[in-house]
Amino acid sequence: MNIDDIRAARARLEGFAVRTPLLNAPLLDADAGRRIFVKAECLQKTGSFKYRGARSALSALDPETRARGVLAYSSGNHAQGVALAARELGAPAVIVMPSDAPALKIANTRAVGAEVVFYDRATEDRDAIGAALAEERGLTLIKPFDTPMVIAGQGTTGLEIAEDAKARGIDEADVLVCCGGGGLTSGIALALAAEAPGLRVRPVEPEGFDDVGRSLVSGTIQTNPSTTGSICDAIITPRPGDLTFPIMQAHCGPAYAVSDDDALRAMAVAFNRLKIVLEPGGAVALAAALFHATGDADVIVVASGGNVDAAMFQTALDRFA
Repeated sequence: MNIDDIRAARARLEGFAVRTPLLNAPLLDADAGRRIFVKAECLQKTGSFKYRGARSALSALDPETRARGVLAYSSGNHAQGVALAARELGAPAVIVMPSDAPALKIANTRAVGAEVVFYDRATEDRDAIGAALAEERGLTLIKPFDTPMVIAGQGTTGLEIAEDAKARGIDEADVLVCCGGGGLTSGIALALAAEAPGLRVRPVEPEGFDDVGRSLVSGTIQTNPSTTGSICDAIITPRPGDLTFPIMQAHCGPAYAVSDDDALRAMAVAFNRLKIVLEPGGAVALAAALFHATGDADVIVVASGGNVDAAMFQTALDRFA
């Protein structure tokens, strides 16, 4: 994986992925006591950055392989990205989803024509289920983060951040990224290392599911004791990826971990100050910038997704608006 892969992915995404805005609001800056710029990937196709990696990976397959179909496992955002990219490229898609995934994500995945296969995330191994289905049906497995062309697609977010930061005169800043397995984080880190080395990526995870943060501290891949127990379903993974962890180790600063309540508070702030809708897992980077980061330097936040059920969003507004 290198910057050339990310640039090539950008060319394949041209005309398909949305170039999402880098938002700022004076009242948000006042809340934080510093300038906060929000990369609104919640406005990406399918409501999250995952479309970038999915379209990148599928468009890189040879046509014969793609025509046999693809398979992915996801709590919803990668599922939707793969499902839409597959439909656009004329490929069948099978998505393995946890049975407790948000209803909105399940419905949206089915709405674009994908077949959904459920599993119990507390008792079953999604990797094993996905591998078995891929073998049985001759499908190509598109992993949610530990695939080079997926990482390359997510890295296009970093190319846009670098360009927009330069246009605003931002030479140095922490870039806080919502982090699960590390596909988005590592892709952005690679892009910024090449294009804007003064912008340093810092992963942000839910409390109790901080495998990336602990891995960066220890220097070896750490696992989470559980894969359930947080409302931030989009970024709960068992461990960092074998491909993503070395990239994060080389290019990322220390990680943050935020509580579910902080994520809900950040969702309310995003709505009130920026008029954007975030899901809990897509709000943790903003939560870190608002409630955990210190100092007065500029910070760039990646708001990674907005696929939230109405009830969860209402909870955020009722409690913190």
